[in-house]
Amino acid sequence: MMRKICLLILPLSFILLTACGMNKDIPYQIKPFTFTDQNEQPFGSKNLEGKIWIADFVFTNCETVCPPMTASMTELRDAIRKEDLPVEFVSFSVDPTVDMPDKLKGYLGKFTKAEANWHMLTGYGQKEIETFALEEFHTLIQKPNSSNQVIHSTRFYLIDQNGKIVNQYGFQKSHFPEIITDIKKIAKH
Repeated sequence: MMRKICLLILPLSFILLTACGMNKDIPYQIKPFTFTDQNEQPFGSKNLEGKIWIADFVFTNCETVCPPMTASMTELRDAIRKEDLPVEFVSFSVDPTVDMPDKLKGYLGKFTKAEANWHMLTGYGQKEIETFALEEFHTLIQKPNSSNQVIHSTRFYLIDQNGKIVNQYGFQKSHFPEIITDIKKIAKH
């Protein structure tokens, strides 16, 4: 019981801490990267050049926020499709030693069968994703030694055609209108 309470308190504390500094350093440029997607293919910033994309951080063994985040990303993707906006979706695994491509593919398959513009990435070490998230997305990832759960951001990040993060949002459906409005604005540039 105490372990479950701690597992719930840790992510909630992290969410509150990350929400306090929202949008402070936006926009900022993401450095080039190449990782491995759920189809065991190299995928990275070169594939996203000239495209608008939305990113998040999840992991397949998550017992709390990742399933609702991924379900929400699926709904957001559907809403963006209805607006006929060309947007790519990228989910970075925060537990890369567990989340091999086949596991990511199975996880994504629980939420959608249409994965054409959604890339779930792995192919890096734990320290590498922690550094990448901190340096490129200005967010913390931490995998405690005492748990198989990973502390990470629950934000959706909007990245423009030039690889700049232009905004970040909560993953709840109430943020969809703002996300779609922002996509339309940057699509005009």
